[in-house]
Amino acid sequence: MTDLHLRSATDLLGLLRAGEVGAGELLEHHLDRVEAVNPTINAVVALDEEGARDQARRADEARTRGDELGPLHGLPMTLKDVFEVVGMPATCGIPDLAGHRPTRDADVVMALRGAGAVIFGKTNVPEGAADHQSYNAIYGLTRNPWDLGRSAGGSSGGAAAALAAGLT
Repeated sequence: MTDLHLRSATDLLGLLRAGEVGAGELLEHHLDRVEAVNPTINAVVALDEEGARDQARRADEARTRGDELGPLHGLPMTLKDVFEVVGMPATCGIPDLAGHRPTRDADVVMALRGAGAVIFGKTNVPEGAADHQSYNAIYGLTRNPWDLGRSAGGSSGGAAAALAAGLT
């Protein structure tokens, strides 16, 4: 299944539930896609590969035991760099926060993990998530994957570019 990155979250969850793909395999597919495509568009600005691989392994082990982790069981995903996620910086594009490493997940992140999501990366945002394009002095500019001369948009520009390019 080479087109996994083009599938909807609903389709991917169906494949996971049916055992047609494992959480680890799906995560590796997305990480490979990030490695291949992201340097051109700069949508994903932080990764926690080790933590995500551990989450995916636990999701696969739970499924093997017949345990269900929640409605997002094994689904790899990224989040905007406005949420605190243990294992990744949380900057909101603000230079003074470039070194901020949270010691706990934001409530929404805890909820997503509790639903079984495998969080593997963070996407770019404008400084303070408050502009019409996704540029900040920490990570630079996110480009539109369909036309590199155009903006990917504002607060969710990194997330939109990552989704459009099949990175998440």
